[in-house]
Amino acid sequence: MARGGDARGTDRPDPTDWVTRAADDAIRHAGGEDAVRAEGRTITCASGASPSGPVHLGNLREFLTVHFVAEEIRRRGLPVRHLHSWDDYDRFRKVPAGVDPSWADHIGRPLSAVPDPWECHASWAEHFKEPLVASLRAMGVEMEEVSQTEAYRRGDYVEQVLQAVAHRDRIETILGRYRTKAAPVAESEQEAAALADSVLEDDEATGAGDGNGSGDLARFPYKPYCRGCGRDTTTATAYDDESADLAYTCTSCGFEGVTNLRTDHEGKLVWKVDWPMRWSVEGVDFEPGGVDHASPGSSYTVGKEVVKAVYGARAPSFVGYSFVGAGGQVKMSSSRGGVPTAADALKILEAPVLRWLYVRRQPKQAFNVDFGPEVVRLYDEWDSLTRKAADPAKRDAQVLAYERASSTAAAGTLPTPPVVVPFRLLSSVADVTAGSAELVSRIVGDVGHEHDSVADLEPRLSRAMTWMSEYVPETERTTVRSEPDTARLAALDEDEELWLRQLLDRMPDRLELDETTALIYGVPKLARGLGLDDAPTDEVKADQKAFFRLLYELLVDAERGPRLPTLFLALGAEKVRSLLTP
Repeated sequence: MARGGDARGTDRPDPTDWVTRAADDAIRHAGGEDAVRAEGRTITCASGASPSGPVHLGNLREFLTVHFVAEEIRRRGLPVRHLHSWDDYDRFRKVPAGVDPSWADHIGRPLSAVPDPWECHASWAEHFKEPLVASLRAMGVEMEEVSQTEAYRRGDYVEQVLQAVAHRDRIETILGRYRTKAAPVAESEQEAAALADSVLEDDEATGAGDGNGSGDLARFPYKPYCRGCGRDTTTATAYDDESADLAYTCTSCGFEGVTNLRTDHEGKLVWKVDWPMRWSVEGVDFEPGGVDHASPGSSYTVGKEVVKAVYGARAPSFVGYSFVGAGGQVKMSSSRGGVPTAADALKILEAPVLRWLYVRRQPKQAFNVDFGPEVVRLYDEWDSLTRKAADPAKRDAQVLAYERASSTAAAGTLPTPPVVVPFRLLSSVADVTAGSAELVSRIVGDVGHEHDSVADLEPRLSRAMTWMSEYVPETERTTVRSEPDTARLAALDEDEELWLRQLLDRMPDRLELDETTALIYGVPKLARGLGLDDAPTDEVKADQKAFFRLLYELLVDAERGPRLPTLFLALGAEKVRSLLTP
């Protein structure tokens, strides 16, 4: 794709394209395009996530928002990096559903120090990082990863930690100013509850109101992990500014000790100081966050003042994004269990389609991910947009979103099937054939989608088969009769007998889609003395409905099912005859 301005056919940003606007803001934050080129600097677009549980589709918005903005900057020929921080040095807050309750013993320890209950990774954090990283790669997302555990323990932030501690009174003044804050704005009671929960988590991570010491140590901006039990349930008791010795006691195990902030690297800054500290260290020009992080008194609002007052730096340009829900949840929660992840979505959605869900909407627009019937409609929309994008005369914001979703600067065009077959057809045939890839391939070839092998239908075929077998309720799947319904066949009325006789007499041994369609729709016409090509009368239309219902009853023991021509081709003439012959 051409650079951002050229791709739109104009140098003026499309006002509906949020990616363009965010990229413009990031470039301005970096000093402007000319300065970036002259100084040879790299624009930094940052994301961050805590691997406290499955990195679900709500969290995915953090990654993809940054990815799309970095991609736009890259396409303009400017050096840019997507820097992702894994907040694996955050505390383990609570035991999620489905995990042995004994893991509560690890609450308060760093996520990187909590064992993996499933015993397949080195730690709790790694267990949840790995599948998300694999999914992002499948989606064409490339990023530099930073482990905050490693960064803190290496001493990367020593000077910044000491600077924060030296300015603790100034930090407390800023935090105190926002401590009585306005309630977050929400569009529903559910979203308000989710926002309130986010603010609570934010305060816990900040140490707000936790009695962290007394006097000028009451809200000390650095929290050591206990040397005795590894938890962050520590209370500062004394600090020496000259030596950087911090004395503390642990309320969990009773340990009393001293850590040196200059040499020991045994803790981290509280969240509302940690985030702006990293902006200054990493030179972040753009970073998004959930709308909860931009509400009065929360992380970004406070961070803008902290980064300026303590580090003499500027907060990055910011985009607040709304929640992504699924299964009735307005905001997904990893601790509740059962939330869909990117890996789950990629089982049924092609990578460009999943990317498109996020790039086509303004970040502040909340949406739900539906793995039910909406999947079929989503693929229909995507295929329609694909056809539109192929016409240079139809370039608009929708096509630009399609192009952002379907390719990346580094990977090029993301995998799509060489032969595009409608998802509804693939899933319908997969349903009737009980998921036989070879049989599906034969049938879709017979209905007009010529291809050389099953591979030409991938990756969509596998996703259609998975969707039908794992996401469509068994009660909604098609079950072909194994034997004729002799009782129903014996009870046919005069019209029904005539319809079946006309059908069976005219049905060839090898079925073709067009001829089969014409025959199925034409039988009621023939019974009324019309030709197959004649327009149906009102009486014929009523007969067609009754005839179709009869066919479904005799073939799949239901009143409805997949399109009858597709069903006939899937079953084959011999099977159809065996089930319809009185």
